Amino acid sequence: MITKTEEQFTWPQAFASALAIIAILASSILMAEEPTGAEEQRTTLSAFYAQGGRDQVTPDKVSKDELAPFSAKSTRDRTALRSSRLAGSINQTHSANTDFWFYLVDVDLFADRDNDGYFAGIDLLFDADTYFSRAEVYAVAYLSWEGGPWEEYAVTEIFVLNDTSADDEYVIVTDLVSGYPSGSYDILIELFDAYDDTFVADIGPENTSELAFLPLEDAGRDAPGPVPGPVVINHHSSGGGAMNLLALVMLLGVAAITALRRRRLLDSGLLQQAHFHERSA
Repeated sequence: MITKTEEQFTWPQAFASALAIIAILASSILMAEEPTGAEEQRTTLSAFYAQGGRDQVTPDKVSKDELAPFSAKSTRDRTALRSSRLAGSINQTHSANTDFWFYLVDVDLFADRDNDGYFAGIDLLFDADTYFSRAEVYAVAYLSWEGGPWEEYAVTEIFVLNDTSADDEYVIVTDLVSGYPSGSYDILIELFDAYDDTFVADIGPENTSELAFLPLEDAGRDAPGPVPGPVVINHHSSGGGAMNLLALVMLLGVAAITALRRRRLLDSGLLQQAHFHERSA
C-alpha cells in the first residue's frame, strides 16, 4: 500500500517564491528607470504682453528658455530669489518699497490633453501700481514645486507703470515644455526698478490663493499614454533589461503551470497504480 507523506516545502512553493523575487526585482528596475523630475533640465516657451492685458493680440516678446533643474532642497527659502542675490551684491535690504504694490493678479491654466487635471500652460496676468506718475520696471516670475525652493521661469523686459492706471496690465503666457513633473505648484512675482535693479514689490501664495496649489506638469507628461502593444522579445538586442526581465517572468509562469499540471498527472497515475495493487491483493 502506498501512502502520501506531507512535504514541508514543496517545489511549487519554492518556484512561487522565486517568481515573487523576480517580480520585485522587475518592479525595482522599472521604478529606477522612472524619471523623478528633479534632475531634468527645464524648458519653457513664454510670450509677453506689456499693454492691453489679455486683449492684446501680438506679444511684445517671445522667449524660449533653457533653465536649470529644480533644486534638490526640500525646503523653501528666499535665498534663490533674484531680490536676495541683488541685495547681497549691491548692498540693499530685502524689503518692499511702499511706493509700489500689486493691485491685481489672475491665473488661467490651459492645455490638459490627457484630462488628468494637470495643465501644461500658465496664463499669468498682473497689474502693479505706483505712487509715481511714471516708473520703468521689470518683473521676475518663479515657480515652486511641491513646496520646494523658488525657481525662475520667466523674466519680463522693461515696461512702464502709469500711477494707478488699469491700462498697464502685464500678461505672461507660458508653455511648460519639459522638466516640470506633475504636482502642486505656487507662483511668486517680484517687481524691480529698472533704473538700479532695486526690489520694490512682490506677490505670492501668502498674499492670494490665485498663486497657490496650481496643478501643473510639462507638455511631455500631458500627452495621452500610448496604446499597449504585443510583447516582442528581441533575442538580438543588447539592452532592454526591464522588458527582458518581465518577459522572463511570463515565461517562468508558463513553465510553472505546465510543470504543475505534469506533477498532478504523475500523482494521479501513482494513486491509480496504488488502487490497482490494493484490488489485486
